[in-house]
Amino acid sequence: MEKAKISAFFKKYTMIIVLVIITLFFTWKTGGKMILPQNVNNLIAQNAYVFILATGMLLCILTGGNIDLSIGSIVCIVGAVGGILMVNLNVNIILAILAMILVGMLIGAWQGFWIAYVRIPPFIVTLAGMFVFRGLSNAFLEGRTIAPMPDGYLGLFNNYIPDLLGGVGLNLTCVIAGVLVSVIYILMVFRRRINKIKKGYETESLLSTIGKTAIICISVLVFMLRLAQYKGIPNVLIWILIVVLIYNYITSKTTIGRHFYAVGGNEKATKLSGINTNKVYFLAYLNMGFLSAIAAMVTIARLNSANPTAGTNYEMDAIASCFIGGASAYGGTGTVPGIIVGAILMGVINLGMSIMGVDANYQKVVKGLVLLAAVIFDVVSKKKSN
Repeated sequence: MEKAKISAFFKKYTMIIVLVIITLFFTWKTGGKMILPQNVNNLIAQNAYVFILATGMLLCILTGGNIDLSIGSIVCIVGAVGGILMVNLNVNIILAILAMILVGMLIGAWQGFWIAYVRIPPFIVTLAGMFVFRGLSNAFLEGRTIAPMPDGYLGLFNNYIPDLLGGVGLNLTCVIAGVLVSVIYILMVFRRRINKIKKGYETESLLSTIGKTAIICISVLVFMLRLAQYKGIPNVLIWILIVVLIYNYITSKTTIGRHFYAVGGNEKATKLSGINTNKVYFLAYLNMGFLSAIAAMVTIARLNSANPTAGTNYEMDAIASCFIGGASAYGGTGTVPGIIVGAILMGVINLGMSIMGVDANYQKVVKGLVLLAAVIFDVVSKKKSN
């Protein structure tokens, strides 16, 4: 019995354990540079697009292991539209942002239509989109880079939350935010536990609950302390949190969220139960276009430019984050917290190898092997359970 519990524990928390081990490895190999406050901030800033795109990719994968190969190109073309509007045409920032979102959603709707209603395989539709939208973005930009972005626009994504408490050398607002998040999380965990006990549901041991809650809260506090030692909370972190919290709620608490899991689990049975599966597919790719537009806004702000190479290989990072974070290659399985762990793991690997000066080609080799290992683990686990 104890052996089964230990096995279940390691299966459930495999990627978190791997994340801890890899973080410790890179901390050791970089002489502690990996966890310097500025590098912790860089982990968020440089990988913001991964968190956003992986969240959208999860919904596509849930519908049956389907992926979207066009998101990097969508990021590029939406960024190109934003750059042209704001820099070349001096369009109001808010109007430009709305136009970027509209372009992303129109592209998502276009691809969603062919996938959901004509039933062309997602791989073919999005592969075509990868070429079409990359080509159009380069045509719009005429092969040139548009820069710099307006200061007002950069402020939405590149600035930091001001320290309202006026800390010296330590952003006290950031520290207090970390404490508040930890307290709220503790209250939520124990409230959920009490409700389960009242309803007679099975719950894990109190010691186990306390242990996991303590580990998560300590991790949050250490992370926020590191940010506080640099410049505090970056605006882009707020954007990431908004996306993650909204989509975690959608996938875990709403009817439409359950529909994504149902379609991936058994589409025929789902259709027979009265669910419009075509609509589910359409929404998955419409949403992917929307989140690609958000990622584009973050990307051109970080680069302070719209250029023809923006978004290159973004789809690979998003797909890898999903599978590493526990999404099944067969669909129907995966969570937003899981893909966030996957995105952090990818970010740690990217940052660690960059600090170590590993050649870019070998970085791709490592990321490819990590992705393959994650999918092999998923496939082997499925076979064992069957």
